[in-house]
Amino acid sequence: MQKYTVLITGANRGIGLELSRQYAADGWQVLACCRHPQSAIALQALTTQHDNVHVLPLDVSDFRQIDALARTLKAQNIDVLINNAGVYPESTFGDTDEQLWANAFKVNSMAPMKMAEAFVQHITRSQLKKIATLSSKMGSIDDNTSGESYLYRSSKTAVNMVMKSLAIDLKPYGISVVTLHPGWVRTDMGGPNGLIDAHTSATGLREVITRLNLSNSGRFIAYDGKPIAW
Repeated sequence: MQKYTVLITGANRGIGLELSRQYAADGWQVLACCRHPQSAIALQALTTQHDNVHVLPLDVSDFRQIDALARTLKAQNIDVLINNAGVYPESTFGDTDEQLWANAFKVNSMAPMKMAEAFVQHITRSQLKKIATLSSKMGSIDDNTSGESYLYRSSKTAVNMVMKSLAIDLKPYGISVVTLHPGWVRTDMGGPNGLIDAHTSATGLREVITRLNLSNSGRFIAYDGKPIAW
Protein backbone atom coordinates (compact mmCIF):
# COMPACT_ATOMS: atom_id res chain seq x y z
CA MET A 1 0.00 0.00 0.00
CA GLN A 2 1.20 3.50 -0.85
CA LYS A 3 2.63 5.23 2.18
CA TYR A 4 1.55 8.86 2.25
CA THR A 5 2.85 11.63 4.51
CA VAL A 6 0.80 14.17 6.44
CA LEU A 7 2.16 17.16 8.36
CA ILE A 8 -0.14 18.42 11.13
CA THR A 9 0.39 21.56 13.20
CA GLY A 10 -0.97 21.79 16.74
CA ALA A 11 -0.87 18.01 16.99
CA ASN A 12 -0.47 17.72 20.76
CA ARG A 13 -4.15 17.84 21.71
CA GLY A 14 -7.75 17.93 20.54
CA ILE A 15 -8.45 17.58 16.85
CA GLY A 16 -4.76 17.66 15.90
CA LEU A 17 -3.99 14.76 18.21
CA GLU A 18 -6.95 12.75 16.94
CA LEU A 19 -6.01 13.40 13.31
CA SER A 20 -2.49 12.20 14.11
CA ARG A 21 -3.87 9.08 15.75
CA GLN A 22 -6.17 8.22 12.87
CA TYR A 23 -3.65 8.84 10.10
CA ALA A 24 -1.04 6.81 11.98
CA ALA A 25 -3.46 3.91 12.41
CA ASP A 26 -4.03 3.95 8.65
CA GLY A 27 -0.33 3.61 7.97
CA TRP A 28 0.50 7.18 7.00
CA GLN A 29 3.79 8.76 7.97
CA VAL A 30 2.72 11.46 10.43
CA LEU A 31 4.82 14.57 11.02
CA ALA A 32 3.16 15.80 14.20
CA CYS A 33 4.18 19.34 15.11
CA CYS A 34 3.66 21.17 18.39
CA ARG A 35 5.30 23.89 20.45
CA HIS A 36 6.52 21.76 23.35
CA PRO A 37 7.07 18.11 22.37
CA GLN A 38 8.59 17.25 25.74
CA SER A 39 5.30 17.98 27.51
CA ALA A 40 3.02 16.52 24.81
CA ILE A 41 2.41 13.32 26.75
CA ALA A 42 -0.47 11.96 24.68
CA LEU A 43 1.33 12.68 21.44
CA GLN A 44 4.55 11.09 22.66
CA ALA A 45 2.52 8.03 23.63
CA LEU A 46 1.51 7.70 19.98
CA THR A 47 5.16 7.28 19.03
CA THR A 48 5.38 4.22 21.26
CA GLN A 49 2.35 2.71 19.53
CA HIS A 50 3.27 3.67 15.95
CA ASP A 51 6.76 3.91 14.49
CA ASN A 52 5.36 6.08 11.70
CA VAL A 53 4.70 9.06 14.01
CA HIS A 54 7.43 11.68 14.29
CA VAL A 55 7.01 14.53 16.76
CA LEU A 56 8.61 17.80 15.69
CA PRO A 57 8.93 21.10 17.57
CA LEU A 58 7.15 24.00 15.88
CA ASP A 59 5.66 27.25 17.11
CA VAL A 60 3.73 28.52 14.09
CA SER A 61 3.87 32.09 15.42
CA ASP A 62 7.66 31.99 14.90
CA PHE A 63 8.12 32.15 11.14
CA ARG A 64 11.85 31.46 11.45
CA GLN A 65 10.95 28.11 13.00
CA ILE A 66 8.69 27.36 10.05
CA ASP A 67 11.51 28.10 7.61
CA ALA A 68 13.94 26.03 9.67
CA LEU A 69 11.58 23.05 9.72
CA ALA A 70 11.08 23.29 5.97
CA ARG A 71 14.87 23.16 5.53
CA THR A 72 15.15 20.21 7.92
CA LEU A 73 12.50 18.36 5.89
CA LYS A 74 13.81 19.51 2.50
CA ALA A 75 14.02 15.95 1.17
CA GLN A 76 10.60 14.96 2.52
CA ASN A 77 7.53 14.90 0.28
CA ILE A 78 4.34 15.99 2.04
CA ASP A 79 1.08 14.69 0.60
CA VAL A 80 -1.23 16.58 2.94
CA LEU A 81 -0.48 19.69 4.98
CA ILE A 82 -3.03 20.29 7.72
CA ASN A 83 -2.94 23.73 9.33
CA ASN A 84 -4.62 22.88 12.62
CA ALA A 85 -2.81 25.07 15.17
CA GLY A 86 -4.91 27.98 16.35
CA VAL A 87 -5.80 30.28 19.22
CA TYR A 88 -9.13 31.51 20.57
CA PRO A 89 -8.56 34.82 22.38
CA GLU A 90 -11.31 36.07 24.64
CA SER A 91 -12.64 39.50 23.72
CA THR A 92 -15.49 41.82 24.63
CA PHE A 93 -16.60 45.05 23.00
CA GLY A 94 -15.07 48.03 24.79
CA ASP A 95 -12.07 46.08 26.07
CA THR A 96 -10.20 45.10 22.91
CA ASP A 97 -6.65 43.89 23.47
CA GLU A 98 -4.61 44.84 20.42
CA GLN A 99 -1.78 42.44 21.23
CA LEU A 100 -4.13 39.48 21.55
CA TRP A 101 -5.77 40.48 18.27
CA ALA A 102 -2.44 40.75 16.48
CA ASN A 103 -1.39 37.34 17.82
CA ALA A 104 -4.68 35.80 16.69
CA PHE A 105 -4.04 37.06 13.18
CA LYS A 106 -0.46 35.80 13.24
CA VAL A 107 -1.38 32.29 14.40
CA ASN A 108 -4.79 31.83 12.75
CA SER A 109 -4.38 33.78 9.52
CA MET A 110 -0.74 34.45 8.69
CA ALA A 111 0.84 31.17 9.83
CA PRO A 112 -1.19 28.98 7.42
CA MET A 113 -0.02 31.22 4.57
CA LYS A 114 3.57 30.97 5.79
CA MET A 115 3.29 27.19 6.03
CA ALA A 116 2.05 27.03 2.44
CA GLU A 117 4.93 29.22 1.26
CA ALA A 118 7.56 27.27 3.19
CA PHE A 119 6.33 23.80 2.19
CA VAL A 120 4.99 24.37 -1.31
CA GLN A 121 7.83 22.40 -2.94
CA HIS A 122 7.46 19.53 -0.47
CA ILE A 123 3.77 19.33 -1.38
CA THR A 124 4.31 19.78 -5.13
CA ARG A 125 6.62 16.73 -5.22
CA SER A 126 4.09 14.51 -3.45
CA GLN A 127 1.44 12.17 -4.79
CA LEU A 128 -1.66 13.82 -3.32
CA LYS A 129 -0.74 17.54 -3.22
CA LYS A 130 -3.28 18.84 -0.69
CA ILE A 131 -3.50 21.68 1.82
CA ALA A 132 -6.27 21.70 4.44
CA THR A 133 -6.75 24.51 6.94
CA LEU A 134 -9.02 24.35 9.96
CA SER A 135 -11.12 27.47 10.12
CA SER A 136 -14.50 27.80 11.81
CA LYS A 137 -18.08 28.60 10.97
CA MET A 138 -17.47 31.56 13.29
CA GLY A 139 -15.39 32.99 10.46
CA SER A 140 -18.40 32.92 8.15
CA ILE A 141 -19.85 36.41 7.65
CA ASP A 142 -23.06 34.86 6.38
CA ASP A 143 -23.45 32.73 9.51
CA ASN A 144 -22.78 35.48 12.06
CA THR A 145 -26.09 36.09 13.80
CA SER A 146 -24.79 36.39 17.37
CA GLY A 147 -21.95 38.92 17.18
CA GLU A 148 -19.11 39.02 19.73
CA SER A 149 -15.79 37.09 19.41
CA TYR A 150 -14.32 39.89 17.28
CA LEU A 151 -10.73 38.71 17.51
CA TYR A 152 -11.36 35.07 16.71
CA ARG A 153 -14.02 35.65 14.08
CA SER A 154 -11.98 38.18 12.13
CA SER A 155 -8.85 36.02 12.15
CA LYS A 156 -10.81 33.05 10.77
CA THR A 157 -12.54 35.18 8.14
CA ALA A 158 -9.07 36.33 7.07
CA VAL A 159 -7.70 32.80 6.73
CA ASN A 160 -10.75 31.85 4.68
CA MET A 161 -9.76 34.49 2.15
CA VAL A 162 -6.12 33.39 2.25
CA MET A 163 -7.09 29.82 1.44
CA LYS A 164 -9.47 30.86 -1.32
CA SER A 165 -6.63 32.78 -3.00
CA LEU A 166 -4.19 29.91 -2.49
CA ALA A 167 -6.62 27.53 -4.21
CA ILE A 168 -6.37 29.73 -7.30
CA ASP A 169 -2.66 30.49 -7.15
CA LEU A 170 -1.52 26.92 -6.40
CA LYS A 171 -3.68 25.22 -9.01
CA PRO A 172 -0.83 25.39 -11.58
CA TYR A 173 1.26 23.37 -9.09
CA GLY A 174 -1.46 20.71 -8.99
CA ILE A 175 -2.17 21.56 -5.34
CA SER A 176 -5.76 21.51 -4.10
CA VAL A 177 -6.85 23.52 -1.07
CA VAL A 178 -9.78 23.24 1.32
CA THR A 179 -10.95 25.32 4.28
CA LEU A 180 -12.55 23.19 7.00
CA HIS A 181 -15.12 23.73 9.73
CA PRO A 182 -14.48 21.02 12.34
CA GLY A 183 -17.79 21.45 14.14
CA TRP A 184 -18.23 22.47 17.76
CA VAL A 185 -15.92 19.92 19.30
CA ARG A 186 -15.44 18.99 22.94
CA THR A 187 -11.78 19.99 23.26
CA ASP A 188 -9.76 22.40 25.42
CA MET A 189 -10.56 25.13 22.88
CA GLY A 190 -14.16 24.14 22.16
CA GLY A 191 -15.06 23.55 25.79
CA PRO A 192 -17.12 20.82 27.45
CA ASN A 193 -20.41 21.81 25.81
CA GLY A 194 -19.33 20.93 22.27
CA LEU A 195 -21.80 18.97 20.17
CA ILE A 196 -19.36 16.31 18.93
CA ASP A 197 -16.17 14.62 20.08
CA ALA A 198 -12.75 14.85 18.46
CA HIS A 199 -13.05 11.38 16.92
CA THR A 200 -16.23 12.31 15.05
CA SER A 201 -14.73 15.58 13.85
CA ALA A 202 -11.43 14.10 12.73
CA THR A 203 -13.11 11.20 10.95
CA GLY A 204 -15.29 13.60 8.99
CA LEU A 205 -12.44 15.99 8.23
CA ARG A 206 -10.34 13.16 6.84
CA GLU A 207 -13.17 12.12 4.56
CA VAL A 208 -13.49 15.68 3.22
CA ILE A 209 -9.72 15.79 2.63
CA THR A 210 -9.84 12.42 0.87
CA ARG A 211 -12.45 13.76 -1.55
CA LEU A 212 -10.52 16.97 -2.20
CA ASN A 213 -9.16 17.46 -5.71
CA LEU A 214 -8.53 20.26 -8.18
CA SER A 215 -12.14 20.25 -9.33
CA ASN A 216 -13.52 21.12 -5.86
CA SER A 217 -10.52 23.08 -4.55
CA GLY A 218 -11.15 26.42 -2.84
CA ARG A 219 -14.28 25.53 -0.93
CA PHE A 220 -15.32 25.95 2.71
CA ILE A 221 -16.58 22.57 3.96
CA ALA A 222 -17.80 21.27 7.32
CA TYR A 223 -16.63 17.99 8.85
CA ASP A 224 -19.89 16.38 7.72
CA GLY A 225 -19.29 17.32 4.09
CA LYS A 226 -21.78 20.20 3.99
CA PRO A 227 -20.69 23.46 2.34
CA ILE A 228 -20.36 26.55 4.52
CA ALA A 229 -21.35 29.97 3.18
CA TRP A 230 -18.52 32.49 3.23
